[in-house]
Amino acid sequence: MSRGLGSSTLRYRLGQMLVAAGVLLGLVVGASGIALNRVVSLQGDVTGVYFDAITRADGAYVRLVDAETAVRGYALTGDAVTLEPFERAAESATTFASLAEFAESHGFPAEATDAARIAAEGSARWQQEFAEPLVAQVASQGAASVTAEQIEAGRLLFDVARSEVETYLAELRALRDAAGAELSTWTTILSSAVVVLVLAALGVGTVLWVLLRRWITAPVAALAADARAVSSGDLSHPVVVTGPGEIAGLALDMERMRRTLVDQLDALEESSREVAAAHERLTEQAEELRRSNRDLEQFAYVASHDLQEPLRKVASFTQLLQKRYGGQLDDRADEYIAFAVDGAKRMQQLIQDLLGFSRAGRGGGVMEPVDVADALTRAVDNLDEAVAATGAEINVGPLPVVVGERALLVQLLQNLVGNAVKFRHPDRVPQIQVSAQKVGDSWEFQCTDNGIGIDAQYAERVFLIFQRLHPKDVYEGTGIGLALCKKIVEFHGGHIWIDPAPSVGTSIRWTLPSSAAQDN
Repeated sequence: MSRGLGSSTLRYRLGQMLVAAGVLLGLVVGASGIALNRVVSLQGDVTGVYFDAITRADGAYVRLVDAETAVRGYALTGDAVTLEPFERAAESATTFASLAEFAESHGFPAEATDAARIAAEGSARWQQEFAEPLVAQVASQGAASVTAEQIEAGRLLFDVARSEVETYLAELRALRDAAGAELSTWTTILSSAVVVLVLAALGVGTVLWVLLRRWITAPVAALAADARAVSSGDLSHPVVVTGPGEIAGLALDMERMRRTLVDQLDALEESSREVAAAHERLTEQAEELRRSNRDLEQFAYVASHDLQEPLRKVASFTQLLQKRYGGQLDDRADEYIAFAVDGAKRMQQLIQDLLGFSRAGRGGGVMEPVDVADALTRAVDNLDEAVAATGAEINVGPLPVVVGERALLVQLLQNLVGNAVKFRHPDRVPQIQVSAQKVGDSWEFQCTDNGIGIDAQYAERVFLIFQRLHPKDVYEGTGIGLALCKKIVEFHGGHIWIDPAPSVGTSIRWTLPSSAAQDN
């Protein structure tokens, strides 16, 4: 049952109150903004524009006085050293002409702009009509050539120029004082507006606090008590619908949510039971799959091993037949015997590769620190005949020590280097580079060659067992080598892939955990 004000009354009163407060605060804020904008503008004029203008004018005035003194001294002595202030004034970037441009560009009143222009003209007139001609006369004719009348005429011109400059400075100071007085007035207005704003904010806050306490805080406190009871786990505790319309609606929604949670909890318990049953079935299936994998590996091992003996007999007798009766039969018979011998050899190699593949990763070896450089040396020794026959050059960078089965790592390197030699380019001497670098908690190895390469579309396929990209009569092999490499790498906790970057040859990369990572 609902208690308190109706929902429309609450919205209406809150709306009216917020509108009134907003209008009041808006007016005060607007007035404060206008005052602040004017204060900032005037402060910029006083401390920036006028200060800069007066500073420049004072500097130019001082240099003008120094220049006049220097010219008179030069006229009396003829000593060029006395002209240094005059020359510095002439070279200075701050002249009265630039001050006139500054006044116009910053929108100074007409009186100040005209005064700046008159000062510039007066200083220029003194310089052009007296200073420069006199300096030239002394330089050419000596100080004795200067007459008292010239000095007096120069003094009169300078007095006029100085008077005009002082007039301009007086105009600038008057403008600055006027702006300072206006700045003081607007600062007072701004301070008053801020005080009014603070008082208005306090009044609005007080009214809001009283009304919100009466209309909202008390009903929400009751609703919070019900919510705490429900959140503590007592889902059977009902949420009482009370308070103004909005809060009553929220209480009703919470009550509906409580009921929904009760229903979902029941459904979740049922789902948990189903998940537990499914997990139990999945565990059984996983165990069955492991048994199946073990059986398949055992079958492959036993089948391959049992095939060795009869195949050895077939190979021995076909080779004996070829040796004893070769050349005594017709060419077709010799060809058939050669086919039989070659097929037997292929089958023997295939069975041996299958045995190696089935043994890899069965966990029978000892995990120990293995120097990869030593393992690579053993692998290259095993390939000594192929390396010598092709003239292959094997370059080895610094290689780390990893933890693994030594025999498997030797087999891995032997297969990779052997492939690089086997799939060499007919027009190039095989160049093989083996290197490693630390990447995170693993070592990343790379075996790069300049052979015939592997098309990017077959980058994943080559690691599947029995997958061949070339005919058997072109490149011998059983298609198990890279599949065995993948099995060995994954057994050691790494992964292997074809690097698509090289434009020539093949680059195979693989990772193995570092010794520190395996210790952790």
